[in-house]
Amino acid sequence: MQTAEIRRRWLDFFERKGHTVVPSASLVSSDPSLMFTVAGMVPFIPYLTAQVPAPYRRATSVQKCLRTLDIEEVGKTTRHGTFFQMNGNFSFGDYFKREAIAFAWELLTTPEAGGGLGFDPQRLWVTVYLDDDEAFALWREVGVPAERIQRRGKADNYWNTGQPGPGGPCSEIYFDRGPEYGAEGGPEADEDRYLEIWNLVFMQYQLSAVRSKTDFDVEGELPAKNIDTGMGLERVAFLKQGVDNMYEIDEVRPVLDRAAQLSGKRYGAVHEDDVRMRVVADHVRSALMLIGDGVTPGNEGAGYVLRRLVRRAVRAMRLLGVEEPALPHLLPASMEVMSASYPKLRSDFERISRVAHAEEEAFRRTLVSGTAIFETAVTQVKAAGGSSLSGERAFALHDTYGFPIDLTLEMAAEAGLGVDEPGFRALMAEQVGRAKADAKAKKTGGVDLSIYRSTLEGLTGPVVFTGYEHAAGEARVSVVLQGGVSTPSAPAGTDVEVVLDRTPFYAEGGGQLADHGTLTTTSGAVVTVTDVQQPVRGLYVHKGTVTTGELVAGDAVHAVVDAGRRRSISRAHTATHLVHQVVREHLGDTATQAGSQNAPGRMRFDYRSSSQVGGEVVRDIEAVVNERIHDDLEVSAAVMDRESALNSGAMALFGEKYGERVRVVSIGEDWSKEFCGGTHTLTSQQVGLVSIVSESSIGSGARRIEALVGTDAFDFLTREHLLVNRLTEVVKARPEELPDRIGALLTRLGDAEKEIAKLRAGQVLALAPQLAAAATDTFGVRVVTHDAGTASADDLRTLALDVRSRLGEQGPSVVAVAGVAKDRPVVVVATNAEARRWGVKAGELVRGAAQTLGGGGGGKDDVAQGGGQDPAKVGEALAGLRDSVGRRVTGSA
Repeated sequence: MQTAEIRRRWLDFFERKGHTVVPSASLVSSDPSLMFTVAGMVPFIPYLTAQVPAPYRRATSVQKCLRTLDIEEVGKTTRHGTFFQMNGNFSFGDYFKREAIAFAWELLTTPEAGGGLGFDPQRLWVTVYLDDDEAFALWREVGVPAERIQRRGKADNYWNTGQPGPGGPCSEIYFDRGPEYGAEGGPEADEDRYLEIWNLVFMQYQLSAVRSKTDFDVEGELPAKNIDTGMGLERVAFLKQGVDNMYEIDEVRPVLDRAAQLSGKRYGAVHEDDVRMRVVADHVRSALMLIGDGVTPGNEGAGYVLRRLVRRAVRAMRLLGVEEPALPHLLPASMEVMSASYPKLRSDFERISRVAHAEEEAFRRTLVSGTAIFETAVTQVKAAGGSSLSGERAFALHDTYGFPIDLTLEMAAEAGLGVDEPGFRALMAEQVGRAKADAKAKKTGGVDLSIYRSTLEGLTGPVVFTGYEHAAGEARVSVVLQGGVSTPSAPAGTDVEVVLDRTPFYAEGGGQLADHGTLTTTSGAVVTVTDVQQPVRGLYVHKGTVTTGELVAGDAVHAVVDAGRRRSISRAHTATHLVHQVVREHLGDTATQAGSQNAPGRMRFDYRSSSQVGGEVVRDIEAVVNERIHDDLEVSAAVMDRESALNSGAMALFGEKYGERVRVVSIGEDWSKEFCGGTHTLTSQQVGLVSIVSESSIGSGARRIEALVGTDAFDFLTREHLLVNRLTEVVKARPEELPDRIGALLTRLGDAEKEIAKLRAGQVLALAPQLAAAATDTFGVRVVTHDAGTASADDLRTLALDVRSRLGEQGPSVVAVAGVAKDRPVVVVATNAEARRWGVKAGELVRGAAQTLGGGGGGKDDVAQGGGQDPAKVGEALAGLRDSVGRRVTGSA
């Protein structure tokens, strides 16, 4: 049975059972505590934990998931992978254990001809929590014999979030693969033979004081019990397809076979090659799905993970002996099999390919430069008598040059060196920790998310947002937080977080910055609001300072948004939609938004494009955007169900998470239509003006437009106009003649500077005979030191070598010439062969002189160069160098 067919049967079965089919959320999670969607239940967490009401009583999905914690183990075993799909069925206060168990048994054991999955009931085993007699009895009712039901403890069969909240026992279904896979005795005896295929979680208790997975207090039963189940699609697929692991199923094996074909290797012949082919098969599929969800390679966050996946796959192909680009062959193989379940992969494959191919080419260049850096590091370690590359060096190769750690380990072993891998891992962990902390801190200010979740649970419902219709309104203070702790009141001068029952303040999101404003209580207390965040869905947290009086929880307040700032941000947000649409018109539908920021008077728009965009195209985009502004197009918003919105042509943007009901913002009826929760102008003409100030690359396959909007754009153009007028006066030319006139002036200036430099060089070099004749004796060494004033480093080097040549080889000689190039001091030292036999070396001398100048330097024993920061110390540096020669010759150094 093909994987896509298993998926279809799952969704059809539960839809017939009254479940709403929910499309997979993006692989990139909007939860600040998660980078990726790591489990099928992640998109449903707000409903399962009662943060917000569920829009349906029953739901089912096949969720795309990605886990990279064990990325180094991928391919080494047949059980580790990065991308996977999780089938799930969910109940939010509707059915419970009886129905969940009955549904699972029916789908698993119904013959394939009847639309089921056709598992042999005699080969299915079940586990339940130790004292969950109800689940035990229900499994007996559907026909599972008691001897195939095993009771297990909290470590295996009890679910909780790791913090106070919902939890409960779970029941797992296992398939017996047969005696050739291990010992008899059920899951308790061998979980390789008895393979888990489905986990049913029964959320029925409120937990408190959660100390660990197995140590917590049960506060009582939940008023509404939930069901959360998960079936690994790939795991079921390899069982139904009669293969031994996920790498051999129909959605993965074609890539593995293509890698074998390209490399001339046979899968199953050599273990090391098998590992590499499995890495390729897994990582190519994961990269395909990530790029399909809008991720582009980068140096942080999801982009960093994608870059690592692509580069590990390319490296594995090189280790298999494939030197030419591999992704043009591998990526289509993955797309062909995955598009059966995800048709957009095919329609978007041109863009996906461009991004992936560009990253492979960039890494191929990295391998060349990184190898040179690696070889230098090896030479230095061996010269110092070391036997291992430090963790810092390995991390620098990885972080700066994109070298995978496995590549560093392998090349180091080939060079006869070890690698401080624990040190490397520690530095990587620090980096990951910082990235997670940065992402989380933006939303939460560093406060534990559980505090916000418990705050929301203590409210009568989600905070009502009134900001689309009003910029001011009456509300009541629900909660006052100070340092992450709830407090009944806060005096003047206190930084606080305030939760209202309703608010006109827009919380930062969707690229739009938060509103500012004030909260004024009936007693006269005033809070100046400088940020608004939504750390958990449905909870608006107003961050600010009590500037007057005392803020008390329960106070009635008048909430007022800074209307000028709001209008300016709204103009920027509408401008972003205008720019997005015009960019797509000029560059094609693949040039979709990859990020944005809408701030007062300015906007930043990131989009996907693997090719450079010319200046003429940028000017055309700006012109068309301003034409659409002049057309005074109506800007409208409507709330509808997600499927209707997509069918209407509205675009859902990368990185955003949407519920079943979405808000769609349209400009000019159907000219521009996007999912958007932000605030906007009423017409395009209210934007006023857009002036693009820059367009540039921000990474592989991604570019950025920055523009000023409204009065800020007008002010910018006014300043430019005044500058142009001033230039026309200075160079005596009309505005349209300025480029040619200024270009000619710069050419003449450059020619003059070259002539001056030539004259200075001639003057400097003409001193060589005079300097050679003026050499002085320092303990038997002829020494020449000279301050040449303003001179280039090349001229100083030529002069030093010329003087050394004139001194000849009759006795030891040292030449040190210094000067100032581009406001920085430079010193060049040259020694002849006899001086080097006396132990006087240029590299040592130049390091001492450069240190005096406030810098550094080095080179060979015969000639070396250094520099510094302080031109005033050139004389001191040369005097010190002469002293160094004396100390070296007399043995006092």
